[in-house]
Amino acid sequence: MAANTPPHEREVDLDRIRRAVREILLAVGENPDREGLVETPDRVARMYAEVFQGLHQDPRIHLTKAFTQKYDEMVLIKDIRFVSFCEHHLLPVIGNAHVAYIPNGKVVGLSKIPRVVDVLSKRPQMQERLTEQLADLLVKELDARGVAVVIEASHSCMTIRGVNKPNASFVTSAVRGAFKERSATRSEVMSLIFGAKN
Repeated sequence: MAANTPPHEREVDLDRIRRAVREILLAVGENPDREGLVETPDRVARMYAEVFQGLHQDPRIHLTKAFTQKYDEMVLIKDIRFVSFCEHHLLPVIGNAHVAYIPNGKVVGLSKIPRVVDVLSKRPQMQERLTEQLADLLVKELDARGVAVVIEASHSCMTIRGVNKPNASFVTSAVRGAFKERSATRSEVMSLIFGAKN
């Protein structure tokens, strides 16, 4: 493989994916040798290497550098856009993650939590698992006093096939520490994410 090949392509068996995609095209009754499809197996192989690169990355790397800071109020990053793939149908899941934590003497840079979301979402996933992985990782790596994660997403496996409900969205949450123990703290973060209810 060429030296300028992106790292995520070096970690994946591209030839095996190409062969598999060719077989899928044959199985559905297509001709993989026609002009419009001849390069499709290679395109799909490179796409899979890109969208599943989180399988070969450790999200903890983005949380190793923290800053000592005496701040004990909530830190919230809203609307972290992500694209994942449902592990049941390998179809896109597109959504937003909202992540809050209450520091316990240290904070991380603003870009670090979105990077963690990217790593964990770039794998075959279940939204429930992704939500819990984010919460548990932040509690452990930041020693946070509390963590709240809310994910809102649209699942292609539900919007373009099966029940065909294009406007349906799926919301999951995971709360740890202070957010779980104190209803007022939990209400505050939900209000900040979704807006106050009249």
